[in-house]
Amino acid sequence: MNQELLIYLDGQIVPQSQAKVSVFDHGLLYGDGVFEGIRFYNGRVFRLEEHTRRIFDSAKSILLTIPLTPQELMQATVDTIKANGLKDGYIRTVVTRGTGPMGLSPYKCPKATVFIITASIQLYPESAYQTGLTMATVATRRPRHDILPPTVKSLNYLNNVMAKVEAIQAGAEEGLMLNDQGLVAECTGDNVFIVRDGAVATPPISAGALDGITRKVVFEICRELGIPIREQEMTRHDIFVADECFLTGTAAEVIAAVKLDQRIIGDGKPGAVTQRIITKFRELTQTTGTPIYS
Repeated sequence: MNQELLIYLDGQIVPQSQAKVSVFDHGLLYGDGVFEGIRFYNGRVFRLEEHTRRIFDSAKSILLTIPLTPQELMQATVDTIKANGLKDGYIRTVVTRGTGPMGLSPYKCPKATVFIITASIQLYPESAYQTGLTMATVATRRPRHDILPPTVKSLNYLNNVMAKVEAIQAGAEEGLMLNDQGLVAECTGDNVFIVRDGAVATPPISAGALDGITRKVVFEICRELGIPIREQEMTRHDIFVADECFLTGTAAEVIAAVKLDQRIIGDGKPGAVTQRIITKFRELTQTTGTPIYS
């Protein structure tokens, strides 16, 4: 029998079976809260400070007070990994509005709920990293910034879930999401990049993309490797005719996409530029980050 995971919940580390949130928690009732997905590799948490800053930014945007300082939240993250004796894995940090009476008002919830899960995750099968993903454009659009800001990593992910359902039903591994103008925003859980004539491009945040941490790392890698990179508005056509395409995300890491809507991208295999970026990304994850067992 597998040993229970240990979960951080409101200042205590408790067994998974005891990590319970009230049915009156507004995160459950209304999707009112924020979260982060974080990875740790080889005993180090990758980009912990950047993820922590983003969850505090998301919380500030929705007027949610996190009852910890950024440093305390980072320490709680490290302590939770330590308690589980893990060296490699995935972290899900969640801050909900907390328990309150029925009704939308957040001001009736006296204190936010905070929990941290450390476990393993495999978003795509290992074979997909060798051969590349198949994508399908989905009908579900990314909301505009004046509807539900894509820059806020909120608990309201039904938009992404329904897009993922469409992709699966279309026989694809990932769904390409457009914004209300028909421009490429992102995938259901990943940022999207293309390579054309040796240069890398990705949609701007204003198009409806999440300001991804791995996205930022790719910008750093490209600058270090001398690969031109830019933000540009993008249509499906740009992906159809790209030399290469790849996706990025904390859970997905960096992975090639080789087909969109039955169009083969490039030669249908992970490309040379993508492979260089993946190699450098994996090097960074294995050698940098916040030490867990120092």
